[in-house]
Amino acid sequence: MSKPLEVLTAEVSAAGDTAIHRGGGAHAGSKRRLKLESLWIGALLPVTLLVAWQLLGDAGYISRLLFPTPLTIAKSFRTLVETGVLAENLGISLMRTAAGFGLGGGAGLLLGLLVGLFRRTERVLDPSVQMLRMIPHLAIAPLLILWFGFGESSKILLIAKGAFFPLYIHTFLGIRGVDKKLFEVAKVLGFSAYKQIIRLVLPAALPHILLGVRISLGIAWLGLVVAELMGATSGLGYLMSEARQVNKTSVVFVAIILFALIGKAADSLVRLLEQRLLQWRDSYEGK
Repeated sequence: MSKPLEVLTAEVSAAGDTAIHRGGGAHAGSKRRLKLESLWIGALLPVTLLVAWQLLGDAGYISRLLFPTPLTIAKSFRTLVETGVLAENLGISLMRTAAGFGLGGGAGLLLGLLVGLFRRTERVLDPSVQMLRMIPHLAIAPLLILWFGFGESSKILLIAKGAFFPLYIHTFLGIRGVDKKLFEVAKVLGFSAYKQIIRLVLPAALPHILLGVRISLGIAWLGLVVAELMGATSGLGYLMSEARQVNKTSVVFVAIILFALIGKAADSLVRLLEQRLLQWRDSYEGK
């Protein structure tokens, strides 16, 4: 006896849901495997270099004074952690970077929005901003020290100077790269100026803005190193400078590795944010 049409429809629907669920689970498992594979591949070169470095140092082929072995660097790291010196100086550096990035990046984002949205503002401000962008960090650092001394203000302003320009430029380019036809559609739909900015301009410019954030964070770290090496009594840069004067090369390497790891962690957080906010974008991911 044949089954009623309603029963057959329910069974087909249930089978489809099960297949989709299994397919989704398989897709999630595949993504996890790809992430683990990417992690191992990315760690292969650094681990190989560290092992070779240790072996060459133990064999006496490289100078232990100029290139202390990874185990010696690890011992110095442990000593700095146990004495509390590392936590104190690292905390100060992170606070300086956060303050400088917040000040410079926030100003760059705001000014980039104004210059990108209004052509008159671009004509007034952009030439001056572009001239200031060409001034190197090392050229402006002595001037900031002369104006504000060796206190926190000069260091934060130097970091802010580096963080300002990438966000300014990428925000401006992102806004000017919005398709003009979208504005015509927005007018037809009756969007107000505010709604156009919130619903159209900012989402379309977001990829450029987030790229600017990533670059700004990297340059903020560079500005921190310059600021702390030129006149500081605390921070990772100061720790490097002090260790160099007494030939503690392993401590210098500890600071350099921390700069690299924290910078990479900050960049990875922005990339994670980028993936969450730009899920709608279907872009090429390589072969």
